[in-house]
Amino acid sequence: MDFGVRKMVVQVEEIRHEGGPVAAVPRLRGAVVAVVRNPFAGRHEPELQGAMEVLKPLGLEMTDRLIAALGGREGIDGYGKGAIVGEGGEAEHGAIWHVPGGYSMRERLGESRAIVPSAMKVGGMGATLDVPLGHINAAYVRSHFDALTVSVPDGPRAGEIVLVLAMAKGPRVHSRMGGLEVWQIKGEDGLR
Repeated sequence: MDFGVRKMVVQVEEIRHEGGPVAAVPRLRGAVVAVVRNPFAGRHEPELQGAMEVLKPLGLEMTDRLIAALGGREGIDGYGKGAIVGEGGEAEHGAIWHVPGGYSMRERLGESRAIVPSAMKVGGMGATLDVPLGHINAAYVRSHFDALTVSVPDGPRAGEIVLVLAMAKGPRVHSRMGGLEVWQIKGEDGLR
């Protein structure tokens, strides 16, 4: 099974304000994208789970690149993942990314109990994907509900998959929707 990488892209955003006062600490959010060959394009493959093991090293490499781009592990408290499958594939080919993408981030980030939010779809070259973000330890922390839009102008080609990992440092700038606050996290079940 060959998921050869054609290219990687790293994007980082520094959000200083959203129309209100300038934040004391800007919010950082970023994504790392790998455009890979889809070995299942153009055919139905009944057994896909073995591919998750093959992609684990790529998940770790991508995680390390994104952590470095965000200035290190300290302060990363949001994450998400996603995939855009080229038209020669199917959405299930993007689901292959659940384990290698999510578990790689959890391994490198340390304590992270919340589910890694995810989005996937089939799309053509230049398709965008809104990758959902959530708090790494408590899914109910509203201040961390967000999405990061990613795209690759020349991908995915029909026989490719765009694999995405996303992370953030801090809540949305000007978050004021109440609910569970970061300081209230118990960290027992990944929810609260």
